[in-house]
Amino acid sequence: MTGRGQASSGDLLELVRRGRATTRGALQQATGLSRATVGQRLDRLFRAGWLREGAGGPVDSPLGGRPSITLEFDDAHAVVLAADLDTRHARAAVLTLTGEILAEHGGTLVIEDGPDAVLGELGGWFAELLEKAGHRPDEVCGIGLAVPGPVDSETGRVVQPPIMPGWDGYDIRGRLSRAFTERTAAGTGGDAEGGPAVAVPVLVDNDANLMAYGEQRTGYADCSAFVLVKVSTGIGAGVVVGGSIFRGIDGGAGDIGHIRVGAEALCRCGSYGCLAAVASGGAVARRLAEAGVRASSGSDVRDLLAAGHPEAAALAREAGRRVGDVLATVVTLLNPGVLMIAGDLAGTAFLTGVRELLYQRALPRSTAHLDVVTSRLGERAGLVGAAALVVEHLYAPERAEERLLALGV
Repeated sequence: MTGRGQASSGDLLELVRRGRATTRGALQQATGLSRATVGQRLDRLFRAGWLREGAGGPVDSPLGGRPSITLEFDDAHAVVLAADLDTRHARAAVLTLTGEILAEHGGTLVIEDGPDAVLGELGGWFAELLEKAGHRPDEVCGIGLAVPGPVDSETGRVVQPPIMPGWDGYDIRGRLSRAFTERTAAGTGGDAEGGPAVAVPVLVDNDANLMAYGEQRTGYADCSAFVLVKVSTGIGAGVVVGGSIFRGIDGGAGDIGHIRVGAEALCRCGSYGCLAAVASGGAVARRLAEAGVRASSGSDVRDLLAAGHPEAAALAREAGRRVGDVLATVVTLLNPGVLMIAGDLAGTAFLTGVRELLYQRALPRSTAHLDVVTSRLGERAGLVGAAALVVEHLYAPERAEERLLALGV
């Protein structure tokens, strides 16, 4: 926030959203602004529909008097669209600004069909979901997308993704925004004849990052160092430190699936011996297929595990041990409070294998305060994280000020 006495309307909104100051008096104390200035800056937020008055708070003065009127972020003034792509399947949803799912859809989308086709189809899904949720296209403030590859957060483009052929460097933001506009043109200020329409902002990030973000915010908000490992077709990790996603220099942080583990198996990235080549859902599926069991993907392995298939359980435990060996280094380096296992293999057998090697290889100091858990949000984690990313971006103080000016308030 800017210095005391210089706080903007966006700064005041941030204080209210975070619960740090939820009355006019508390905002004056927190910012050093006069009562009149606080009132003027709050008025802009009320006119934009971003704030509302709640119930009266406690009386601060020992002499009594009227209770202070509390201020609340009004999450009903807009909605967010989110989608989570896997290699052969996707989920999409309409969510409130506070992360409640209003409508959702899951179905087959093959990432190898390429970005133009996949993102075009997503635009159609979004149009149908909005109708189902009873919201207009012009109520959408932004779109969040989770993808199974490393993403440069500045450009929203994937960077040399091992399991996304044809997507490297592609303008995902522009294509998805256009796909949404094309499918909902009449509601976004455009028309079916191709007239001008308002571009909806699109944010893109790695799926494990957004799963970690969604899980940390909803279930482990007090955990200052949180790691989620997704084990599905590939293997990736999302790291949340101090409440923010840690991405590294260009989005490559957490790509543990391509750590070399000494095996001879050929990975989809073109190298030999990657962790994903021997311990991912895809790798387990190949082992099962070689043994005569029908399995071609991580989701097939998930179904076999759910059915109690003994060979699938044995291979999942073995894969868990390999991942646990690598995670011993991750835990020693990051010293997280929570290590969450998610994805197709995130069941008892795999988790048992992870724990066996993790606690055997990591120093006791690194695991003394560590909770090793499985996903709470399940298949919705990426959706919740993608929506949260959009909201945090659009309502951050500087961006909020830009949007208020654009709204003319």
